Amino acid sequence: MNKLLATLIAGFFAVGVFAQAPATAPAAPAATAATAASPAKVEAKADMKAAKDEKKAEKKAQKADKKADKVAAAPAPVADKK
Repeated sequence: MNKLLATLIAGFFAVGVFAQAPATAPAAPAATAATAASPAKVEAKADMKAAKDEKKAEKKAQKADKKADKVAAAPAPVADKK
């Protein structure tokens, strides 16, 4: 009975240690791989952001033009005659 308990306790301890080990091991290689491809990725991301900002500015200008056309096309208010 004592051997069985000792084996179970040792097994639970080993499972607990084994379950925690992978959390720290993959972190270091992933960081170095990300840094190696980083300059090209950063440049591509910056280009995409610039294109998005440009598209946003064009859309805003079109919206302002549309609003100005709508205001210009609206009839002038008529004053009440009494």
